[in-house]
Amino acid sequence: MSIVLKPTKTDRVIDAAFITVLSLFGLTTLFPLYYVVVMSVTPFIEVIQNGGFVMLPKSFTLDAYKQILSSPRVPRALGVTVLLAVCGTFLNLLVTMLLAYPLSKKKIPGRNLVLFMIVFTMMFSGGLIPLYLIVSSMGMNNTLWALIIPGLVSAFNMLIMKSYFEGLPEEIEEAARVDGCGELRTLWQIVLPLSMPILATLGLFYGINHWNTYFHAIMFITDKELQPIQVVLRSMIITPNVSTELQLAGQFQMQRLPPETVKMATVVVTILPIIAIYPFLQKHFMKGFLLGSIKG
Repeated sequence: MSIVLKPTKTDRVIDAAFITVLSLFGLTTLFPLYYVVVMSVTPFIEVIQNGGFVMLPKSFTLDAYKQILSSPRVPRALGVTVLLAVCGTFLNLLVTMLLAYPLSKKKIPGRNLVLFMIVFTMMFSGGLIPLYLIVSSMGMNNTLWALIIPGLVSAFNMLIMKSYFEGLPEEIEEAARVDGCGELRTLWQIVLPLSMPILATLGLFYGINHWNTYFHAIMFITDKELQPIQVVLRSMIITPNVSTELQLAGQFQMQRLPPETVKMATVVVTILPIIAIYPFLQKHFMKGFLLGSIKG
């Protein structure tokens, strides 16, 4: 028979204090996002009347979204980023899995040496100039490969996936081998279906990294046709007249809108896909990250 202890008055006060503090922290975190969304849909005349700060707009307008989506520059950059995130994340997960799976087997010859070399890269790197020289010598400048190949495997993510593989029951793989499965078939048909939580977790890590690509893009990509959305967003933020830049990019006439409104709308378009995808991966994300870290 279990005994249920009722919370005391002190416990309820402490819980209420924690809830209040966490709620205020959450509101503080969400407020900048809320402000960006509100500014992107508020008519400029209303922004002026309220001194540049609007909490609840009286009317809505989508003119800023129509403008940035009418110009080919933002949709093209968004398409490049989506292609980079999808293809890059797929290759990242594939190569990380193919590296982590054999390293999770303790009887593999040379395993410790390979692990040492991988961990060594987490503490020391060659630097930007050697990276640029290698990418240039391989002819990957002005290609999306320059944004994928140099970061094809994250040592940290590989170690998390290796720890997850080590936590899987060995009896399952042994039973598969008894049934005649080879290593690749065991990995594909047995291990992979059991690894969806960690794949979703690391896929989110890799995908967000590709979506936020900026520094390597400005270093390796000079062709405006291949610039990802973060580079375009940065150029729009530092440009005084965004409408003029979009008009020149699209070579057509468009409505003149306040630069701040167009910038806020571009920020919303940039972050909206990631926000929309995360709720579907949240369950796997939490489960995979905890399992991959605890079992190590």
